[in-house]
Parts: sequence; C-alpha cells; structure tokens
Amino acid sequence: MSALPVYPWRLAPDGLATRRQLRAKGLRPGGQDVVAQIERPRYRRGPLVAYLYSVDGAKPVRPMTPAKQAALDKANAARRTCPQCRRDTGYVIPAELGMCVPCTYPDDQAAA
Repeated sequence: MSALPVYPWRLAPDGLATRRQLRAKGLRPGGQDVVAQIERPRYRRGPLVAYLYSVDGAKPVRPMTPAKQAALDKANAARRTCPQCRRDTGYVIPAELGMCVPCTYPDDQAAA
C-alpha cells in the first residue's frame, strides 16, 4: 500500500475536497478511496488530519425520502424526551444529565 500524499493546511490542489467541502457542494464521496490528506499543526497531541477526495469522482447527495425524514424526526424527538417525566423538553437532553433540567434539579425549580 502506498502512502497518501500529504499537503499543508489550506494548500490542497484544486479538484480535491474534504467531506464537508463536498457536502457544501451537494456531493458525497460515493465510495471512492481517500486520495490525499491535509495536515494542520496542533501542539502537544500531533497534527490534525483531514482526508481529501476527488471532486470528479464524487456523486450527488442522495435526496431525503419521506421515510428517512420520519425516522430522523422520531430519533430527534427521542433525544428531546425526558425518560423521567416523559415530556418533550424542546431541547436535546445532555447525556451527562440523562434527564431534563427540572427532573435533575427539582429543588431549584421549587424555589423559583
């Protein structure tokens, strides 16, 4: 296996893009292999690496189907529903709390 070409941060040649850059153009890698990488210096823990894909080999993003949208809505609703009181909080419940703020800190809510 040959090593990937490595480019300095912001100096990748035209025709190559990261996943985010492809997505911004309405594209996806489409199963192609990584063709290069870019590295940005990061102190103490080594460089940050981003993989690059060929823009020519990219495919259009698949459209959102009604079934996919329904599944996404259901998953997001589950992330907003408190397991303790079963209410939709209107925000994603933080994993470190595990339940909505009023259920986590009931004494603070009674004082207010």
